[in-house]
Amino acid sequence: MRLFDGGRAPNPRRTRIFLAEKQVEIALVPVDMARLEHRSDEIASRNPFKRLPVLELDDGTVITESIAICRYVEALHPEPPLFGTTPIEIAMIEMWNRRLELGLYASVAAAFRHIHPAMAEWEVPQVPAWGEANRDKAAEFLHLFDGHLAANRFAAGDGFSVADITGLVAVDFMKPAKIAMPEGLSNVARWYDEVSARPSAGA
Repeated sequence: MRLFDGGRAPNPRRTRIFLAEKQVEIALVPVDMARLEHRSDEIASRNPFKRLPVLELDDGTVITESIAICRYVEALHPEPPLFGTTPIEIAMIEMWNRRLELGLYASVAAAFRHIHPAMAEWEVPQVPAWGEANRDKAAEFLHLFDGHLAANRFAAGDGFSVADITGLVAVDFMKPAKIAMPEGLSNVARWYDEVSARPSAGA
């Protein structure tokens, strides 16, 4: 099994953090996205969307999309459970992972892709107005998330989960997207300090 990895890009990093939490080691194949190696025939033959990460199994089966890869790993290595175990845990983690993906992660990514000059050749056409709108959307979501965290240690309750990984990666990606953390979000700050201090955050 080998994982075609895109370095500090958000989706590859999300997968690596998940693997680190599981203490699962998979051989990494580095792909230099800055040099557009993710558009090479080697990647395109495995993923026609030319995106990373890409997990190739020993039998040649290919799994793409970071959360799909994480679910596969969870099925193989259920401990510690990062997608929940009880019906309510599974539902709450799925709900908050989805909320964080759509409300924060996607908004930060859209801001970066549509505003950052380095993305002009990647995001065609760039629509700066859409990027600016998503900066506002990210800030709006963070205010809602702060309220939620007032009564919850982690994104989906008392236990660390894949939803926290999604949130952590999204918040860290705000810096290259040039999105400032809104002031006064003490609960988000407390949560971020805790999740970013986990050893897996450096994966």
